[in-house]
Amino acid sequence: MRKINDSKGNLLCIVYKDEDWVEGLNFITDNSLFIQVGSWWYQNGKNLAKHKHNIVPREANITQEMVYVKSGSMLATIFDQEMNFIEEVVLKEGDMAIMAYGGHGYKILEDNTKIIEAKNGPFVSVEVDKVKYE
Repeated sequence: MRKINDSKGNLLCIVYKDEDWVEGLNFITDNSLFIQVGSWWYQNGKNLAKHKHNIVPREANITQEMVYVKSGSMLATIFDQEMNFIEEVVLKEGDMAIMAYGGHGYKILEDNTKIIEAKNGPFVSVEVDKVKYE
């Protein structure tokens, strides 16, 4: 697992490669982020307690997202909050990137690439939730 920060130490992205998995429950993000991401690695027969989640008021003032590469590959370009280029990361099958602050862009590198994206919600609209740069 690798954290990418800007020059001020602000977290921009967490890169979690397929080889970073550890057995058991592993929370990749800390509790301060608006998105919580963890990995599970258990053996046959492991029981996870039945549960539900309580309704708890929360306030999120930014959308954060996670992308997981199911198959294929993509290039993730990471920017700071002012959209200054920080670095590029190639994500392959089994890899994940958690975008915290700053900006990002993606380029698909192979045909038939499949990505799962998750983000905190509710999603208002593209016009409200995003600023696009070309």
